[in-house]
Amino acid sequence: MRSPHAHGRLQGIDAERAERMPGVLAIYTAADLAGYGPHKCALDFKQRDGTPMKRPVRKSLASDKVRFVGDPVACVVAETALQAKDAAEAVELDIEPLPAVATASEAAAPGAPQLYDDVPGNVQLDFLFGDPQQVAEAFAGAAHVTRLKLRNTRVVVAAMEPRSALCQYEDGRFTLVAQGQGVFAMRNQLADILGVKHESVRVLTPNVGGSFGMKGSIYPEYVCLAHAARELERPVKWTDERSGSFLSDQHGRDHEMTAELALDKGGRFLALRVTGFGNVGAYLGTVAPQPPSMNVVRNVTSVYRIPLLEVSTKVMFTNTTPVSAYRGAGRPEANYYMERLIDEAARGMGIDRLELRRRNHVRPQEIPYKAASGMTYDSGDFGKVFEKAFQAGDVKNFDLRKAEAKKRGKLRGLGIGSYLEVTAPPNKEMGGVTFEGDGSVKLITGTLDYGQGHAAPFAQVLAARLGVPFESIRLVQGDSDELVFGAGTGGSRSMMMSGAAMAEASDLVIKKGKELASEALEAAAADIEFRAGRFVVAGTDRSIGISELAEKNPKKLDVSHVTEVIPSAFPNGCHVCEVEIDPETGVVEVVRYSSVNDFGTIVNPLLVEGQIHGGVVQGIGQCLMENAQYDAEGQLLTGSFMDYAMPRAEDTPAAIGWQSHPVPATTNPLGVKGCGEAGCAGAMTSVMNAVVDALSAYGIRHFDMPASPPRVWEAIKNARHGENRGQTPQT
Repeated sequence: MRSPHAHGRLQGIDAERAERMPGVLAIYTAADLAGYGPHKCALDFKQRDGTPMKRPVRKSLASDKVRFVGDPVACVVAETALQAKDAAEAVELDIEPLPAVATASEAAAPGAPQLYDDVPGNVQLDFLFGDPQQVAEAFAGAAHVTRLKLRNTRVVVAAMEPRSALCQYEDGRFTLVAQGQGVFAMRNQLADILGVKHESVRVLTPNVGGSFGMKGSIYPEYVCLAHAARELERPVKWTDERSGSFLSDQHGRDHEMTAELALDKGGRFLALRVTGFGNVGAYLGTVAPQPPSMNVVRNVTSVYRIPLLEVSTKVMFTNTTPVSAYRGAGRPEANYYMERLIDEAARGMGIDRLELRRRNHVRPQEIPYKAASGMTYDSGDFGKVFEKAFQAGDVKNFDLRKAEAKKRGKLRGLGIGSYLEVTAPPNKEMGGVTFEGDGSVKLITGTLDYGQGHAAPFAQVLAARLGVPFESIRLVQGDSDELVFGAGTGGSRSMMMSGAAMAEASDLVIKKGKELASEALEAAAADIEFRAGRFVVAGTDRSIGISELAEKNPKKLDVSHVTEVIPSAFPNGCHVCEVEIDPETGVVEVVRYSSVNDFGTIVNPLLVEGQIHGGVVQGIGQCLMENAQYDAEGQLLTGSFMDYAMPRAEDTPAAIGWQSHPVPATTNPLGVKGCGEAGCAGAMTSVMNAVVDALSAYGIRHFDMPASPPRVWEAIKNARHGENRGQTPQT
């Protein structure tokens, strides 16, 4: 049972009639779950004054107030799902409605409705990075300043598979089967909320139908399931419906930023400043404050030399669905801010936009390069990637294609989108190798495949290192009982972390194997070499295969290994997009798309290409159509696929080209950099720059996403009549 109000005092719940309905086994409210702990944010940022960020308590079911439409207030358990739904509709809520606020900037305004008594002004985090005085001096002395207000829209994640879970309580232990992004962390989260030892919870995650960050934590429904399973001594199952997913699944993005770039008279970047608001919704998600704060810092300087950086943002509570990580989680947004600034600065200074980028690239001889963000780029060839992207996109012939489109009555635009991403924060990861009695090899790691296809590349690494048959390797990720550690999948980290763990675990297997082989071959361990899956006595033909050795020494070759902390990596690239706009209808069509990317060492090109395709399409979706909207009362206006547009095959270009220019990372054994979020970063920048380039025929200099037909048509109509031409950047 969810709140129909965005904000209100919960004065009572009457479940008496619902409890008497057929099949109903139990109805739980906040009072029944009072002994459990809160849902917690995993991050800990400081406010600009040094005080801790605000962490208002969120329990699984609302008690004193409801804070968004969809806020869960009661859980009904019945013999069938239909009986439970009927009973839920019979639960009567006594809610005193309160004024609501839906956007971050409105939540920051004087007199705005307050969500929490202990969070003044709705400010969850008042974030500052950099030296404002130094940055202000750089801007004051600049020959040119470009300033843009940018809206990064809110998106509904809309994973193919809605959230669902099954919980059982037996012999003092909870077993939760649920979708997620890493069973080890989810186990710990659930155990902490339930107030039990971590070993008293087991989390199993089978195949997952998409997540993109949204399914990476314990939701209130799972706590209700665990409570019901223990109280009723029966397994309890829940599956969300799409209408419920729109309200209860964490949303993504939703930033309102002002970005400013200072340049000298030669077009060299002097300083960058980003100020504005991030919307985290009604409650604090697991990583909610990071996208509009530190992930802007880490990613916004991209592939460019920028001496000074200031990021000053306020992360705000609003009466909307909570917002947290969504494919990129601040990385695509930050790169978008930078690339839009560069295009506008080039126009304002009369410098070719390609040349302006070239002048400011970090050069190969400057690497390792310490950026103003504090990050040190260990590898990269940004200029070469840039030039190869133009060749791949046939940029030199764009004017011919533009002229041909004009004959057909279309506006054609070219968009350039360079990007650099900092992958997930440094962390450890598990790599386990077990030789089974049937000749197979079990590979265990704490990341989780929720659509990426981990089994093949992980097996490739193990097969290459140990020489075991590829088809004999079985990946185990989705059982918390199998893990001694696991940081999960997210932030484009899996190949770096699990791949490194596999490489290190393989080395340990070989080390153990040399000792065992020395006994089997009656030779000194120092004389044993390992190559092509066999342990060989140096200078002889005497050898034993690793599988045979494992069979003769059960369990003695097995390894359960956790790496030391592995640093982040810096995948980067340049995407080139061309769009055509029909000025009579406002319809935008992506007609050409190509990219050149540096993902370091590529283990499995097919899967990398799939990641690029998926990310690009999600970026196109946000740029052209996706936009979650609320009314003034906090009601979600785009609560179904009737009102919320998702990209279809017909909305994508005939081909999404990609090329690799690998410069291996130096921070992990495989030299990989991660690719899962890069498509979004490249698409968001290149598609919107292409849209603005096409609209520039009407003097339009900036256009906020989404570039949907009615919005584009209205902008063209206004420009034709000399009215408002959209936001005019300050230059």
